[in-house]
Amino acid sequence: MIAARASLPEEFGAAVDAFERHLALERNRSAHTARAYVGDVVALLTHAAKTGKTALGEVDLWALRSWLAAQREIGVARSTLARRAAAARTFFGWARTASWITSDPSQLLASPRPHRVLPPVLSASEASRLMSARPNGAGETAEPLHLRDMLILELLYATGIRVAELTGLDLGDVDRTRLVVRVLGKGAKERTVPYGRPADNALEDWIKSGRPELATARSGNALLLGARGGRIDQRAVRAVVHRGVGLVDGAPDIGPHGLRHTAATHLLEGGADLRAVQELLGHASLATTQIYTHVSVERLRASFQQAHPRA
Repeated sequence: MIAARASLPEEFGAAVDAFERHLALERNRSAHTARAYVGDVVALLTHAAKTGKTALGEVDLWALRSWLAAQREIGVARSTLARRAAAARTFFGWARTASWITSDPSQLLASPRPHRVLPPVLSASEASRLMSARPNGAGETAEPLHLRDMLILELLYATGIRVAELTGLDLGDVDRTRLVVRVLGKGAKERTVPYGRPADNALEDWIKSGRPELATARSGNALLLGARGGRIDQRAVRAVVHRGVGLVDGAPDIGPHGLRHTAATHLLEGGADLRAVQELLGHASLATTQIYTHVSVERLRASFQQAHPRA
């Protein structure tokens, strides 16, 4: 993307730079989201430049449609096309507001509706066995990491928080009196999420017996630490979850986001209100949370077909 961005016409390059600053400073988008949006816009403007356009005002609806069509012809997934169309609408909507252009060509841009893929989730019994797993093995040297990893699994499943929210937790974000954690979610939105007694027991074990063994001067207030004492990173958390799930016979290979899916699914199957689950997960739209109702229905249908004599 760096080379493509550097080769853009001058006005295109300046607009991309301004758009990136807008995403980071005004929209509070994460670095990952901003990078994805900017990458899509660079690809779009590179396509437009190849057709002879050098100014944003020259990019019309035909250029946008031909960009998506070219990607569809090479087999880009419908979900990716939908995301890129959304990035184009965001970019040109911003450009219109910021007076880079006088009219927004993306307003009539349609995008394919992505196929909704049901995420793999653990059953209740698989989740229970995961909480008894020992990803780091046994032995005295493994004990602090074992206590940390148990806390990672318990918190992810108990709260359904995102992996970035988990790694960003500080000691002061945990209220063990009320059994809640304060997390900073997407768009810098803060929310409070409850957890249960098993997670609190794991917290107590980690804070009393595990964290002090790993803590160093660089630990700061981070709740979860890596093996060298710094704040744990997302890759390490993903490795912990994959190792733990690998110890559960028959369980699908899921990562931290799979535990988020599992927590939401089990909440709904247990009778939780959809809007309450939306609040817990930090979804901006209820439509995003509704995917978990489909998961529950599919699991119910599978059980029916397996067990009912007239299925």
